[in-house]
Amino acid sequence: MKMLVTGGAGFIGSHIAEILAHEGHDVMVLDDLSGGFSENIPKNTTFIEGSITDYEFVISLFKRNRFDYVYHLAAYAAEGLSFFIKRFNYENNLIGSVNLINASVNHGVKCFVFASSIAVYGQSKPPFVEEMTPHPEDPYGISKYAVELDLHVSKMMWDLNYIIFRAHNVFGEHQNIGDKYRNVIGIFLNQIMQGKKLTVFGDGGQKRAFSYISDVAPVIAHSVFEIKAYNQVFNLGADKEYSVNYLARAVLNAMAANNEIQYLPARKEVANAFSLHDKVKRVFGYKPKVNLEEGICRMAEWAKKVGAKKSKEFSNIEVTRNLPDSWR
Repeated sequence: MKMLVTGGAGFIGSHIAEILAHEGHDVMVLDDLSGGFSENIPKNTTFIEGSITDYEFVISLFKRNRFDYVYHLAAYAAEGLSFFIKRFNYENNLIGSVNLINASVNHGVKCFVFASSIAVYGQSKPPFVEEMTPHPEDPYGISKYAVELDLHVSKMMWDLNYIIFRAHNVFGEHQNIGDKYRNVIGIFLNQIMQGKKLTVFGDGGQKRAFSYISDVAPVIAHSVFEIKAYNQVFNLGADKEYSVNYLARAVLNAMAANNEIQYLPARKEVANAFSLHDKVKRVFGYKPKVNLEEGICRMAEWAKKVGAKKSKEFSNIEVTRNLPDSWR
């Protein structure tokens, strides 16, 4: 099968591309390397550098290649920052996705797999289930839900099959630990290796379920071969939720470190976000195998090998009002 994996030099995308290539599929990795790294690109894949926001490029790519399946992982997934970069957020996470959907319709793609997010649930009371009506609370979640809706109408209008995964708080090897705006475990690891304080917004009592990459990527990679999954939405991730305070201590333990924790003013974010996974277990036989502490230890060993990364400043903040001081 010919597969296109967008964001395939990034975190989740690189793991999916690796699984598919290892199983003998013809895999093309598309990435603009804005958040991914060339060293993440799996062997035995074809890499092409380009942006999903470049409509003419996307059209040309699909004309030159007859993709059976598209796995769309390319996104900038910084929920908190998305308030301050709304235009960038919608251009990359919504318009870029629509470019791919249009091309998939025009070129007969058999199934479009989309990495959405539990950010679509917003302030709904957890645990989240797929039957809930989404109420996203930030521009990132809004963009993800808008793409979900577009996939629904694309199925209705043109019979484009899709599978939507609302994954959450995935962590592990290949994650960009040099992005101070997202990926809290990577941020903590990077701060520890730089001898800095671990920064926590608010009192650290907010709860999330953190999902190790090896429990998530295979389900997404193999989903197109499970017809019962077509045109369905699935929550995907770990079952047990933890506070950010607990997470910080777990990362410190994994790194045998004693860095201080610095509490910063709370930012606008959903306090508690975690899901039930009965549906993905029923359809895919999903069983998370790696608990939080084991996953952090694995990621910590990888982080030590790649070393600390200098956190980049986001260069195009569009709205500065209420921007957290630590992001200025």
